[in-house]
Formats: sequence, structure tokens, C-alpha cells
Amino acid sequence: MTDPTTRKGEDGPAAHARARSHGPLRLGPSEPAPSGMVRLSHADSTGLALPVWPDGATPSLLEEHQINPVAVERAGETRRVLAACLKCCWSDLSADPWPGEPAPADLVLDTYRALIGRNDDLMRNWAVGALRRLHDSAWIVLSDGVVRLGPRCATWPVEAHAQLKELVRRLPEPPAGLTVVADADIVAAAPAEVPSSMSAPEAGEFDDLLGGYDERRRAELVAAFVVVEHAAEPVPEARFGALRDPALRRTLGEMLARRGRTLIQHRERWTSGYDDAVAAKAGGALGESERAVLTLVLVHSVAIPRAEGVLPEDTWLSPHPTPVDDLRRHTQLPIGELEAALRGLRHAGLLAQVKAGEEAGGYVPGPQFHRLTPAVRRRLQEELILAAGPHTPLAAAVRSRRTTE
Repeated sequence: MTDPTTRKGEDGPAAHARARSHGPLRLGPSEPAPSGMVRLSHADSTGLALPVWPDGATPSLLEEHQINPVAVERAGETRRVLAACLKCCWSDLSADPWPGEPAPADLVLDTYRALIGRNDDLMRNWAVGALRRLHDSAWIVLSDGVVRLGPRCATWPVEAHAQLKELVRRLPEPPAGLTVVADADIVAAAPAEVPSSMSAPEAGEFDDLLGGYDERRRAELVAAFVVVEHAAEPVPEARFGALRDPALRRTLGEMLARRGRTLIQHRERWTSGYDDAVAAKAGGALGESERAVLTLVLVHSVAIPRAEGVLPEDTWLSPHPTPVDDLRRHTQLPIGELEAALRGLRHAGLLAQVKAGEEAGGYVPGPQFHRLTPAVRRRLQEELILAAGPHTPLAAAVRSRRTTE
């Protein structure tokens, strides 16, 4: 079976769309990274490609503009566990942090416990969950009980290394003697396939688009690009010159198009989403169980409230959570598979968990539903009709129309 992140000869926009939805792209021997990406190479000359932000931009742009990024589940634990991974894997502070050295996962957990000053099972469970999230998002590689710094750590700018070194120096050492198996034995037994060198990304991905602007407008375009791509919610156009000015907004749209993205307007707010044609080439990233669970949440949180007249027609977000018990009752998935599907959907931003006091709470559509293009919104509406009422006249009309397209 072909790895979904491997597509030889894929054009730039489709490659960027695939990297955003599936993670780092696998590259064949000596295959160059697409424009706008950096290449990480294995010893056998195969590699991985990761997108980089234009003009050396970093997430600090979101902080500067006081824009919230997409929320990370249990963000505090996740940050602290990543710091523990860095402490254990970056043993030579005179070198760059990536690729670092492998470290036993138990050593990372010991370091995390020393950092937070607690040793209870709940904290360990949260830390293990954070390791899983960091692995899924390519910040670390977790394999056979060994942790390595993941490919995304290679994109840390050199300017940030001094701050990272200071962080590592301040982190406490794990208590001695807590791991049962010798660290060296664990590391030696683990698979060794990991990228070991990085090629500089191709310079000037957007220079032909940005070269005609002065420094201020260029900075406005880069800031708007980063914000619409990574903010949790659509951003007000009044706050960004590149969104207010039609000419700048056209250039911003061209920048996004090179990465398989397009601008999406919500009244006077803007975000970005997959270009419809490019998304069809990139393919879906959800498995069958994830699609089934997402459909259930959309039916119970959107379709039913909309049919009852308590949810507007033009929204896919909902204040009506689908209870966890309903998900368990209406799916034939084993509990473990259901929980894995929910975890993956939360991680992708397609679902958000809502707490309900002492109750189990439920799930609602996540922030990614802001990023639907009009065509995708219509298609999703039709899919919900077919799922919720397959034998209704409306469903028959949908099927009839599709056969004539």
C-alpha cells in the first residue's frame, strides 16, 4: 500500500495541501523538496519535506497581533512534555537541537515528573497523551519506547536557539535510578531510521509577488498570510492592511494559491481553506471510523438542531454538543476505536470537546469548519441529507442531480 504522504512529481500546491493534511511529505532518493519547503535527508538520500513560513516568519506574529492560534489539547502538559523531550534529546548544546540524540521514553517521563514535582498516575497519563499528540504532529518521533526530536523541530529558527538552550539549562535533571531497563539498551534496540541532515529551503518563494512592494507592505502581506493560515478564528479585515486593500488582498490570494489554499470571507472577517481543485488531488486524511464519528456529530449537533429551527442555515458550528453516550450508543465501533477516532478528530480541529459540569459532556464541530469553501459547504450539506434521510425526497433529488453533473 502506498504511503499517503508520498506523491512523486506532485505539483507545489497539491504537495503543500498534502503536507498540511497528512504531515511531512516523504521524498524519494535525491528528490528535491517542493518550493516553500525544507528537505530533511536520511542516510540513504531519501527524505522528508516540511513547509516553512515566508520571510522567516514565526508564530510570534500571532502573539504580536494578539491573535489566538488553533488550540492544542492540554496545551500546558504538551509544552512541558516537549520541553522534557528537548532536555533529554539535546545533549550537545554546542550543536543545533535537531536531530539530537534518541532518549528512552521513560527518561522523558521521569524528566517531566521532575519538572512538575508530581508523580501520580494522572500526570503520567496526561504526559503519555502529550507524547502521542507530539508524535502525531511530527514534533517528536516515538517508536519502541524511544523518543527522538521530530522533523518539525528542524524548522526552529537559529535566532531561537539561545532561548532554547537557556530553557534546557533551567530544566531539572530526572531523579537517578527510576528507569528499570538501562537507557543505552533501550536506545540500541530501537529502529534507527531518522533524518540526519537538512537542506536550506529554496529562497524567495514569493519574491516575484512581493518584490514590487516596499518593506512595510511586504510585512503586512506576510503577517496576513500567517494569520489567516494559523489563527483559530477568522480575523477582522480592519486589523490587517493586506485584508483591507483589494490590491494587497489579491496578492495575498496568489500567495495562498501557491500552497493550495484560498481566501474565505465571513462577512468582514477572513480565513483560509483548501482550494477545491487542489483538495481533490490531495485526498482525504480521515479513516473510516473517523468519518463515521464526524458524521454522527454533524447529524446530532448541526442537522437535527437546524431541522428544529434552533440553528441558522449558514453555520456549521453549533452550541449543541453530541453526548458521548449517544456516540457510544449509535456506533458499532469498539470503545478503543471510538476513543482513537475522537482523539484524531480533536487533534485535527474537526471536533471540539465541551464539558458539561459533572456530566460526561459531548462534542461539537471544531474550528476547521470555519475554513470550508462555499462548494464544500454545499457538498457537506448534501452528504448530511443523504446520511440523515437517505429515503427522503430531498435525498432522491440530491442523487438525481449528481447523476446529471
